[in-house]
Amino acid sequence: MNEMLTERFTLDTIEMRAAYCDALIAAAETNPAVLDVEADVQYSMGTKRFKERFPARCINCGIMEAHAIGFCGGLSAMGYVPFFHAFGVFATRRAFDQVFLALAYQDMNVKIIGGDAGVTATANGGTHMPFEDIGLMRLVPNMTIIEPADSAMYATVIPAMANTYGNFYVRSCRRKVTKIYNKDATFTIGRANTLTQGDDVAIIACGIMVYEALKARELLLTKGISARVIDMHTVKPLDTACVIKAARECGAIVTAENHNIIGGLGEAVCGALARAYPVPVEQVGVNDTFGQVGTQDYLMKVYRLTAEDIATKAIQCIGRKQK
Repeated sequence: MNEMLTERFTLDTIEMRAAYCDALIAAAETNPAVLDVEADVQYSMGTKRFKERFPARCINCGIMEAHAIGFCGGLSAMGYVPFFHAFGVFATRRAFDQVFLALAYQDMNVKIIGGDAGVTATANGGTHMPFEDIGLMRLVPNMTIIEPADSAMYATVIPAMANTYGNFYVRSCRRKVTKIYNKDATFTIGRANTLTQGDDVAIIACGIMVYEALKARELLLTKGISARVIDMHTVKPLDTACVIKAARECGAIVTAENHNIIGGLGEAVCGALARAYPVPVEQVGVNDTFGQVGTQDYLMKVYRLTAEDIATKAIQCIGRKQK
């Protein structure tokens, strides 16, 4: 197994929001321009400790996400590096016009963190369950989009974002997820991590679906199928070289995302392959519908986001390749 991976997959000991706050504090220690901009979600997004460490560098705009995004644009114009965090639906859908005009159109330098990605919103239900946020942010010119598989990525990526000019959107869970990576794993924004090799099918996943992809690989091995698993943690810009290499060597691709199949990772992969190296592709994701209340396990079964669903799609995709 890839040396970046843990030897045994278990629930992480740290919440994603706590790991994010740790990384943000570390970035602020070395970059005095880093600011924390709130929409009254310090407790739910886990950033209370940042305020305790840097009280003068934490600004609470209240529950006014569109205003907060515009405010971040102004801070950027003054030379600051604002990190704004809110639930994903409010950081993107509610504030989309401000993201587009106040940040992207003006070529600002703002980092947006959207919590409760997809089904991880659980009890908050459909109104708070972003299945469309990647699709929206992919439409924004020059927006970088990242979805970590576990907490290990934050220590590398948040400081890198703080020191890289441009607008970023990080889509994340708030609570604990299955630990995928060793603590010393490294990440490069824009470059996918190939976690396991295989030549029958490649599974390209992001976020919580990386663990499901690794489980699907084990299911496929029992059927004599060799699956490559790729963590496409940067959805935009897509690592097209990695995608095309997987298509050439495997001849079949399955994408897996905790997001609507319209506008997300799957469509980005399909677009890259259509232009360069067409092969059969199957998509695992939410099929053009709304969210609902439920536990994460229940919702993953309802929306067909499980390892079993990925394995089924992989077998179908291999069948298409053979035809």
